[in-house]
Amino acid sequence: MIQKLRVAIQMDPMEGVNIAGDSSFALAMEAEARGFELFHYLVGDLTYDHGKLTTRAHPMSVRYEDGNHFTFGEELTLDLRDDLDVILMRQDPPFDMAYITATHLLEMLEGDTLVVNDPKWVRNAPEKLFVMEFPDLMPKTMITRRLDDIQAFRAEQGEIILKPLYGNGGEGIFHIKEGDSNIGSLHEMFMAASPEPIMVQEFLPAVRLGDKRIILVDGKAVGAINRVPAKGEVRSNLVAGGRAEDTELTPREEEICARIGPALKDMGQIFVGIDVIDGWLTEINVTSPTGIMAVNAFQGVKLEAMIWDAIEARLD
Repeated sequence: MIQKLRVAIQMDPMEGVNIAGDSSFALAMEAEARGFELFHYLVGDLTYDHGKLTTRAHPMSVRYEDGNHFTFGEELTLDLRDDLDVILMRQDPPFDMAYITATHLLEMLEGDTLVVNDPKWVRNAPEKLFVMEFPDLMPKTMITRRLDDIQAFRAEQGEIILKPLYGNGGEGIFHIKEGDSNIGSLHEMFMAASPEPIMVQEFLPAVRLGDKRIILVDGKAVGAINRVPAKGEVRSNLVAGGRAEDTELTPREEEICARIGPALKDMGQIFVGIDVIDGWLTEINVTSPTGIMAVNAFQGVKLEAMIWDAIEARLD
């Protein structure tokens, strides 16, 4: 077992962290409890120069004190290859060209500094696209920019969901009911906002009973919560007003985890959150998954400890 690690967390500003529910903060707290040396930096501080990847960073300590949850040391320059053992890539999406560029830069560290999750596969397996490797586990899905194809899909399915291909946190998700006359305007809005295709899925009415977030650590399911949408909503994300409930995995959900788990482990995706509605896999979240604090609260576990155990095992 490695006794002390030098750990940098590439994430958003610490001032905005919600210590009651932030998974990155829970991982930082566990690292501190293990005596690791912690650093914090923003993705915009990365610099590549003549083969060397560096960042401006702050030594950091953390604590569960609302409004006084972190202390920074004096800013310094870190060589990400020579000065660190582990980097947690935890900045929030959007999954855009800036995010993709960061994965390319961090991939250069392979063999020297462990990046969690593996940046190559974070880039190559984004949430709403990697799930298509398992079409029999998914609800009926279309990815297109063509309005006529979306209209044909709606005619076949009745009610549908439209969502941005690289969105997060439930943003930009629309429930289109049969006969809804707004589909053309929504298509125009999507096309004006981004050159990317739209993800179109059949509407699963059971979402009103909940959208299950299942956490996998190194390919194994370790806990889950059921996220119930607020009244009048179909978005169950906690940041969009969803309510968390305790839950257990069904045989179908255990089958889903058993199918995808080995691939996730082989790809170096140590901390993953998947979303399942009524036995259908809708997303595989690898960029900056959340949910461990809610699972901990309901199920009396400590998922951040399991994640660090898996990271240390990769370094032994």
